[in-house]
Amino acid sequence: ISDLLVGLLVMPVEMVRFIETCWLLGDLMCALSYIIGVTLTSASVGNMVLISIDRYVAICHPLQYPNKITRSRVEGCVCVCWACSLLYNGLILKDHLSRPDRHNSCHGECLVVINYVLGTIDLVFTFIGPCSLIIVLYMRVFVVAVSQARAMRSHVTVIAGGRVTVTAKKSEKKAARTLGIVILVFLMTFCPYYYPSLGGQDISNSASYWAIMSWLLFFNSCLNPLIYAFFYPWFRKAIKLIVTLRILDYFSLYS
Repeated sequence: ISDLLVGLLVMPVEMVRFIETCWLLGDLMCALSYIIGVTLTSASVGNMVLISIDRYVAICHPLQYPNKITRSRVEGCVCVCWACSLLYNGLILKDHLSRPDRHNSCHGECLVVINYVLGTIDLVFTFIGPCSLIIVLYMRVFVVAVSQARAMRSHVTVIAGGRVTVTAKKSEKKAARTLGIVILVFLMTFCPYYYPSLGGQDISNSASYWAIMSWLLFFNSCLNPLIYAFFYPWFRKAIKLIVTLRILDYFSLYS
């Protein structure tokens, strides 16, 4: 849902910001546009972490999965993810929310300037932390998936012949491909945005750079659904329920 809302709410506003040289939507929308954009982006990253945890438990602890990943726990984790994203970004941008024109040099600007300390905190909590956790979890999933495929191949090769070898190798390749694409897309879309913080450079006055990097950051939300829909049938089913509004039907969730 966070990725969908990025496309519906954030991208149109960013398109206006990119095309127009002057901010035409007023101070209130200036404040709201930033807080909505960063909150949805943080929620999207949080959802990626939750999906990684879900896949980790499903592959590494399959017997405990039904007891650990329950409907109530999933709903609770998603709500906590959204609440933390809103609270965290509200604290980061509290000065901008109270006075959106604080850093404007002239009428018609909409600028946000974050000091070095807050920028470093945001770098850790929004990029380094989630990225490290996703990489560790998916690497663990990949190792377990490969070991399971090899164990299955060694035990069943005599019965099933060469078909098991082909299936196991396909499973290994799919796990590696999913792992590589998820991590690569995440790094490609987030690294350029956080590069100044990583390199200790000050480019706060480069409006064109931040415009392009913001678009690249939001583009991650466009790619995430495509990646998960391509590799995971359960994700395609969830998207279908959302698009057709069947998610509002309680019984459709169990069909």
